Amino acid sequence: MPELWTIRTTLDWIEGFLSRKGDENPRLSAQWLLSAVTGLSRIQLYADYDKPLSMAERDVLRDYVQRRGAGEPLQYITGEVGFRHIDVKVRKGVLIPRPETEVLVSEALALLPAHEPFAAADICTGSGCIACSLAYERPECTVVATDISPEALEVARENVENLGLEERVSLFQGDLGQAVPEELWGSFDLVISNPPYIPTQVLDSLDKEVTAFEPNLALDGGEDGLDLFRPLTQWAAAALKPGGIYAVELHETCLDQAKEFAEACGFTQCRIAFDLCSRPRILVAMKKG
Repeated sequence: MPELWTIRTTLDWIEGFLSRKGDENPRLSAQWLLSAVTGLSRIQLYADYDKPLSMAERDVLRDYVQRRGAGEPLQYITGEVGFRHIDVKVRKGVLIPRPETEVLVSEALALLPAHEPFAAADICTGSGCIACSLAYERPECTVVATDISPEALEVARENVENLGLEERVSLFQGDLGQAVPEELWGSFDLVISNPPYIPTQVLDSLDKEVTAFEPNLALDGGEDGLDLFRPLTQWAAAALKPGGIYAVELHETCLDQAKEFAEACGFTQCRIAFDLCSRPRILVAMKKG
């Protein structure tokens, strides 16, 4: 521990400690944790280099640094992550939103007319990041969101309430689209999902930060990564209006097979979109008009 707890000395100490623990980017982790504790942005940290930390800040920071040293994701430690234009709460038991899913939302919104009302179903909502982003960015839309996990829905509900979206985002617990009230089937302009999609054999190769902390229920997509995709696609074919959009995030090894399955279910204009690392990541399709 540093003798003098200024922002400068504390940053240097955290970076050194986390480096010895194997953190791949200890400086960034140090900035993230210190920003969360002090309420200062990363830029403000460097503007206030000589500012001392309070005793309360030091106590919280000790706990944060120990947790990060044990490999816990930064997002679980601070309890929040940015997603597109909003910040969402996250905690253990809920998948951490990722940039790939931001691309999923962009692909879906690009196919929907701007400034016109639409109804969306977000299946496997997790933290609610997709549902909340749709409703936040398109005030004219309504969203039904589902998840099988009560822990995930609790977090999603907090995010919906924190963003003031209760009147336009409805949450239901249950398995995929079966949780959506049947009277709504056939009424959706968009079905969007980031389901569990990692092939089981690929899970063992993932970083420990993912496998040791994030819920397996939200990751494992079965032998070929499409165990959830198949029933989801069949449900989407029934849930969408004619001409409705289907957008789903999948593992890069699964997209060609997924495209063939969607076409077999009657979807047209099936297209594979790429993530920010130029990997095939998203299937976009349209229900026949």
